[in-house]
Amino acid sequence: MALMTTTRLGYIAQASYLALLALSVLWEGWFAPAARVPPGFWLTLKAVPLLVPLFGVLHGRPKAHVWAELLVLLYFMEGVIVVYLHRNDALTFDTPLLYAGLEILLCLVFIVSSAYYVRGYNTQRAAS
Repeated sequence: MALMTTTRLGYIAQASYLALLALSVLWEGWFAPAARVPPGFWLTLKAVPLLVPLFGVLHGRPKAHVWAELLVLLYFMEGVIVVYLHRNDALTFDTPLLYAGLEILLCLVFIVSSAYYVRGYNTQRAAS
């Protein structure tokens, strides 16, 4: 089995980061918005921080990947807390349980692929 190339890991990290951004917008905007909160409050609070390192992640900058990994850890923690709080709810499209599980998965994919991307990038740079 062939090893993952640095470029492929970068593409996986970018795709999972964009999917996490899209999930945040769709989750808080349409699918299961928080009750008793003004519309768009959580949408802004969750989506805007992901836009800060977006340019660097899309351009493959290792520092941006590291900062984005640290930021995505907050989304991972949120997903774990939401899954724990809603563990007794039914798995339907209007409860946050499904979206929190997907958020956890996307966070893990991004963190792992981005970490290996940065490692491969630094290895290639040191070799040249």
